[in-house]
Amino acid sequence: MTSSTTPLQALADAGVAVWLDDLSRQRIASGGLADLVRRGVVGVTTNPTIFASALADGDAYDAQLRTLAADGAAVEEAVLRITTDDVRDACDVLRPVYDATDGVDGRVSIEVDPRLARDTAATIASAETIWSEIERPNLFVKIPATVEGLPAITAALAQGISVNVTLIFSLQRYRAVLDAFVEGLEQARAAGLDLAPIASVASFFVSRVDAAIDPRLDEIGSDEAKALRGTAAIANARLAWGVYQDVVTGERWQALAAAGARPQRPLWASTGVKDPAYPDTRYVDELVVAGTVNTMPEKTLDAVADHGDVRGDTVTGTQDASAVLLDRIEALGISVDDVTETLEVEGLRKFEASWAELLETVETGLARAAGATGTAR
Repeated sequence: MTSSTTPLQALADAGVAVWLDDLSRQRIASGGLADLVRRGVVGVTTNPTIFASALADGDAYDAQLRTLAADGAAVEEAVLRITTDDVRDACDVLRPVYDATDGVDGRVSIEVDPRLARDTAATIASAETIWSEIERPNLFVKIPATVEGLPAITAALAQGISVNVTLIFSLQRYRAVLDAFVEGLEQARAAGLDLAPIASVASFFVSRVDAAIDPRLDEIGSDEAKALRGTAAIANARLAWGVYQDVVTGERWQALAAAGARPQRPLWASTGVKDPAYPDTRYVDELVVAGTVNTMPEKTLDAVADHGDVRGDTVTGTQDASAVLLDRIEALGISVDDVTETLEVEGLRKFEASWAELLETVETGLARAAGATGTAR
């Protein structure tokens, strides 16, 4: 990075797409999202937690709640209309980026109802509804990488629905996600669909791995354990890059690429630092490699823009050393597989809790709006 290059520009120059992990109606209406795009943000991710926070903060949704209440909308219908309206508007803000990058970036993600994560058919139906409701080519429908979600990912892609696969923690599950992606594009090709517009990213979660493993290392308390604090998450992600490389250099993928398909880019998610002892740009600086996405909460984005240490590719060639690090952690009696399984379960539980909070917030808002409307009448 030269002295005249900003860290965000350096990331872009290194081939990393900078996305924001946040969205609200206020951010869209105020021009804040457009301003971030001018600063170099080229995509947006959302989740139930983000929507629940947005609905609970301020009065940006009050007018729509009054309209929905007057229409007699049920709570779940109201949630669908509110969230899809925000994402549609965000897609429109990002559309120039989508056009300028030939559809690679300029993407906005919205998640299917997380309560459906163990129901393949319901997940497919939800993805279809969201895709048709928003009706923007730069949309990603987020589908959790549960065992039941894998065939839903394939089915959505086979119909031409672009997918952001979320809640990936383990290398084993990531391999299955890549296989589901390839299978979906093979089905799309067999159906005669144009593969070029069908896009996908795979959201591999990072910081939560350290947040789960570090306390176990602290319990062990040996010098070896202390030396391994904060190493698991980055090692796990770097190994995921190796898995991705194995797939995109294989014959099965090469046949799809020859037919116009685009690869499913790895997306580094959960990149906000949980432990204040670590540098606040750690999960960005240490995962720089061309052809990836890093989606950041605003606090992390601001930190990277201010003092990110972008020093070129920090991933290529690190797989052997990363495997050694995880082997050392395993040798201490910590099962990385058990940790990642637990993280998936906990991640779904958190999303379901946020969804319940979102439903409750909208229900309260509808009741308040209906009361206000009745009083006005």
